[in-house]
Amino acid sequence: MQAAGTGRKPQLRSIAAQLGPGLITGAADDDPSGIATYSQAGAQFGFGMLWAVVATYPLMVGIQLVSARIGLVTGHGVAANIRRHYPAWLLHVLVGALLAANTINIAADIGAMGEALQLIVGGPSHGHAVLFGFASVLLQVFMPYPRYAPLLKWMVLALLAYVGVVFAVHIPWGEVMLSVVWPKARFDANFMLMVVAVLGTTISPYLFFWQASHEVEEQESRSDRSALIHAPEQGQEHLRRVRIDTYVGMGFSQLIAFFIMLTTAVTLHRHGITDIQTSAQAAEALRPIAGDLAFALFSIGIIGTGMLAIPVLAGSAAYAVAETFEWRKGLALKPLEARGFYAIIVAATLIGVSIDFTPIDPIKALFWSAVINGVIAVPIMAVMMLLAAKPAVMGPFVIRRRLKRLGWLATALMAVAVLLLVAMSV
Repeated sequence: MQAAGTGRKPQLRSIAAQLGPGLITGAADDDPSGIATYSQAGAQFGFGMLWAVVATYPLMVGIQLVSARIGLVTGHGVAANIRRHYPAWLLHVLVGALLAANTINIAADIGAMGEALQLIVGGPSHGHAVLFGFASVLLQVFMPYPRYAPLLKWMVLALLAYVGVVFAVHIPWGEVMLSVVWPKARFDANFMLMVVAVLGTTISPYLFFWQASHEVEEQESRSDRSALIHAPEQGQEHLRRVRIDTYVGMGFSQLIAFFIMLTTAVTLHRHGITDIQTSAQAAEALRPIAGDLAFALFSIGIIGTGMLAIPVLAGSAAYAVAETFEWRKGLALKPLEARGFYAIIVAATLIGVSIDFTPIDPIKALFWSAVINGVIAVPIMAVMMLLAAKPAVMGPFVIRRRLKRLGWLATALMAVAVLLLVAMSV
């Protein structure tokens, strides 16, 4: 007779083995920029924005499944597929916008990490930011991919700090659930700006490029895997793996986002603190209200998620640029084997560090990078949806009706949110 519980361990190990690009992509979505945006939403609107985190989960899953499927089926990333099937000018505009947004995002994230460490141990925040930037570059450039990929998975655990914060404060769960299922929407410019920022943080262009390219990277690192267009018999197994990975990864991402927004709503908003500009400021504001434990967990989470997000931001930019110019690419290659690819990683990260030493305000950059992502996501999502529905690109693995509807719904809602924001601002 099998001992109780022993059957669960192999099953759990089997599920864990299927988690990879989707889990890392979802976790990287809760970067310091995202933390700042969710903190602002909770502080400014209380429980009034929690519905947005729940409502965007299926949309996030849908569009990330499309991006992962493109990489898995074709054996090429999003940028490479755009290059093959669309005009060069379109590719250059989209990749150029992605590179600019990612660099700003890296600057904002590194600045927030430096401020978070300053809150914990003191010292100069700019000095801490430089250390984080160089540490990230060294890990990406010099750590072999078979060791680096599992490290990214372990970094995901840093997000659990935000689960711990919830247990350090009192939560009126009845009121929370009512706000989720019966939200009180507003239609002023400030509210729509926050909706676009939350959408831009949740559904970010760099996540599309990263997950598709990381699927290709995982594929190329295994001798028993091939692009599904060339090995359709592998389709059922790997599409199932991608679905599990993406559902779990995006679910984990949105759960953490929900906890961040909930924590700041029940603490900062209820105490009249509604103007939060950075994730570090949110952590500092928590200390007198929720205590040292909540402050420490919030600050540690900022640093941990930043160390996970920066490689994804720099890496997605490097994949996109390398695919645009047909350079050799991949974290599995040595630096001398993919000079251009690694040069983009180094340049994007170090330029991001440099921005923190300029008059550009990293506080505003944190929020506006999310808004920029929301705007440029629309054309990228539309192109991805067209690619995923083309038999010439996907062969027998074109997306089916349900996924097609979900992806186009996500694209349409992002477009409507941006148009409403522009109209209300005018």
